[in-house]
Amino acid sequence: MATAAQASDIESAFDIHQLTPAIGAELSGIDLSAQLADDIISDIRQALLDHKVIFFRDQHLDREQLLNFAKRFGPLEIHPATPKDQPYPEILRIAHGEKSKGQENMWHSDVTWRPEPSLGSVLSALEIPSVGGDTLFANMNLAYEKLPQDIREQITGLTAIHDIARVFAKRLNKKPEELHDQYPLQEHPVVRTHPETGLQSLYVNSAFTSHIVGMSAEESKALLKKLYGTASNPEIQCRFKWTAGAIAFWDNRASQHFAASDYFPARRVMERATIAGDRPYFDPNSSDTTASS
Repeated sequence: MATAAQASDIESAFDIHQLTPAIGAELSGIDLSAQLADDIISDIRQALLDHKVIFFRDQHLDREQLLNFAKRFGPLEIHPATPKDQPYPEILRIAHGEKSKGQENMWHSDVTWRPEPSLGSVLSALEIPSVGGDTLFANMNLAYEKLPQDIREQITGLTAIHDIARVFAKRLNKKPEELHDQYPLQEHPVVRTHPETGLQSLYVNSAFTSHIVGMSAEESKALLKKLYGTASNPEIQCRFKWTAGAIAFWDNRASQHFAASDYFPARRVMERATIAGDRPYFDPNSSDTTASS
């Protein structure tokens, strides 16, 4: 986590306004379309680690600018839902309106079905409804910390299976086995150690996690229901009201998000660039105590 000196450096580069004590901060006084200096990128990355999700208003980035910004934090990945003939394959367009109701209204972390799930996602608001369409974010380090001690002991060292077909078989009109040929089932720790902060976070989600390894179906379902429910605690959340040109950048290793689909049949158009991550792991010797954001 940031030291006092680091926090001071961050504040000198741009202004930070916390959304809640648990998660989320809005950064202002910065133009993401500019070629930002390495030290500014480093400060943005530290803000991301401190707050789990950071927001920028009035950016209005085009696709090339969005990609240029996201690439400063690592290589980008291509989502299977991206059309193959799209000129910028690293951009995932998420558009809903009167013929397409939003389907992202479940707590999840992006692409946990990959062997190396994403570091983070950068989402740009192109068109928003006049009301509704907010995105909620949950601090999954706090979700883990707030679990009863016996549950924390029970899940230590457990792993779970993550399956792309749970969501994308229907959306991509493919049979699960077709998707599994290209994206095999992945086994990840139920509690994940963050590779940069060392903090422990819950790493199962209702979208992509199918079951816990080594448990009966009934035991797994019951335990996962408890773990999924932790993201719904308002005390570990923030809620972001979008405006045109706003950007959200979240850490998929430490947070989950929920896109409220309460705006149908109004139109909502977003574009996302996703930064590749690394293989999740659990380090029992790492810290399990978060510093306040």
